[in-house]
Amino acid sequence: MPFKLDHVAFQVSHLETSINFYKHVLGLELLSKTIDKEHNEAFAYFDLKGGKLELLQSLDPATDFQPPEIRPPYCPHLALAVEDLDQHAAELAKKGVRIIKGPLEIPGMVKWLYIADPDNNIIEFVQWL
Repeated sequence: MPFKLDHVAFQVSHLETSINFYKHVLGLELLSKTIDKEHNEAFAYFDLKGGKLELLQSLDPATDFQPPEIRPPYCPHLALAVEDLDQHAAELAKKGVRIIKGPLEIPGMVKWLYIADPDNNIIEFVQWL
């Protein structure tokens, strides 16, 4: 049975803060934002050119969201392809984004680096050589 990627989801503690990060810092296109009172959630979708990223916030005050711990091997993570990793790293630095690790490289194959969103969800930027 053939599949195609629909979406990847990250839990967040504050939807508006996360929307700001993904839209204004990373430059992703916001597709929608919804408050789902029936399921006590708020969520937003961003375009990933072949899939979507869903940011999901529980609106239940009893839910105790704990951001994931940042530690190697930095999984799970969302990997986003870029054409020029060095240029992208410089742009991230200008915006004050902390690079967790990298840039790393396997010569002639791939370059990559890791950052985290405001809730410690890991994002990898990768350039295939």
